[in-house]
Amino acid sequence: MAFSPFRRSGPPPAPTRGIGGRDFLLLLAATLGTFSNYAPLLSVVPAWSARGGTALGGVGAATGVTMATTVGVQLFMAGLLRRFGLRTLLAAGAALLGLPTFAYVLSSGLEWVLAVSAVRGAGFGMVAVAGSALVAELVPAGQRGRAVGRYGIAVGLPQVFCLPLGVWSAAHVGFTPVFIATGLLSLLAVPLALALRVPPATPRPSPADAPAGLRAAGRLRPLAAPWAMLIASACAFGAVTSFLPLTASGTFVASTALFVLSATVIAGRWAAGVWSDRFGTGRLLLPGLLACVLGVAGFALSPGSSGYAAALAVAAAAVYGTGFGALQNDTLVVMFRRAGPLGNGMASTAWNMAYDAGTGAGAVALGLLIRPLGVSGGYLACAALIALILPLARRPTDPDHPSERAAAHLPAGQT
Repeated sequence: MAFSPFRRSGPPPAPTRGIGGRDFLLLLAATLGTFSNYAPLLSVVPAWSARGGTALGGVGAATGVTMATTVGVQLFMAGLLRRFGLRTLLAAGAALLGLPTFAYVLSSGLEWVLAVSAVRGAGFGMVAVAGSALVAELVPAGQRGRAVGRYGIAVGLPQVFCLPLGVWSAAHVGFTPVFIATGLLSLLAVPLALALRVPPATPRPSPADAPAGLRAAGRLRPLAAPWAMLIASACAFGAVTSFLPLTASGTFVASTALFVLSATVIAGRWAAGVWSDRFGTGRLLLPGLLACVLGVAGFALSPGSSGYAAALAVAAAAVYGTGFGALQNDTLVVMFRRAGPLGNGMASTAWNMAYDAGTGAGAVALGLLIRPLGVSGGYLACAALIALILPLARRPTDPDHPSERAAAHLPAGQT
């Protein structure tokens, strides 16, 4: 999730603010509701489309369209936030994410599924940016680190529990109850968002106010390597969450593997944060990428009905999830460091867009690769893509490394 490009202005926050205050708790509850809609449908919607007769080559398009409109909305969020405010956009995003969910039950045809997914993607783009921005607005600066951690748990828990539960429920209870339940959960977040009391916010200095040496191209160049690492590994995430329910050996195996994947992503992010604080940033980029390669390659060997295939799918989920979680943390920290104080908003946006665009592109790409290469070949292609990025992780990024110390004294954008 991207961090806020806004800062607090006006009088000090009311006593109810802070990580234990009314407004932050409302934000956490709203986040649980919206992500309890988003997370399970990553896998349920492709399965719904496949049930309607869509070939595997088109199944991943649902995730691809969702993430495409998510990224598209994120490109315009700065202007939307200035005009409408965080609270309004969070409520509008929750509504756009939840209301269209009920429309899935009308048809499982690919065109209809893609149209509904496009609207939901726009809503999720609003929720993702507005929700993370509100973290910085609703708590004092001294509590912000813990607040970001708690917000991350609210984002991650639905992926741990609702993602596999959605797959199991669709298979054993039916798709319609899943769509109704997830739609209602997102709509419940609307009044919670509207009840937030958000202090006035003013924009931080824009890039146009920066010195001429901080031109956009120069400031983006140092972010290119971690950006490429994240988008390549996120492609595998989109591919796995969209197709594992259709390729694993049974619903129970798919649900278990998705649970393990979501849980280890959270664990990997937490462990990477502790590690980087103690030993320096960027040191887990290469191990994280290697774990992603091994995990995705493991998925390539897991299709089948044997107990061996089932165990391998779960093990692959654990390895890939841990690596992907560590990579998420380290790439974000490295991008913040390289962007410099004036580039925090730019680094956050670039990270968010790489994650979302990679998730969508991976789902679409695997769908297209299944016909010529098969399921295993498609997963191997994902692993190969990540392997090609490995050389980018060899550049030292630790703050104490001589090259990094030298870079720290250069204007942002110069390498």
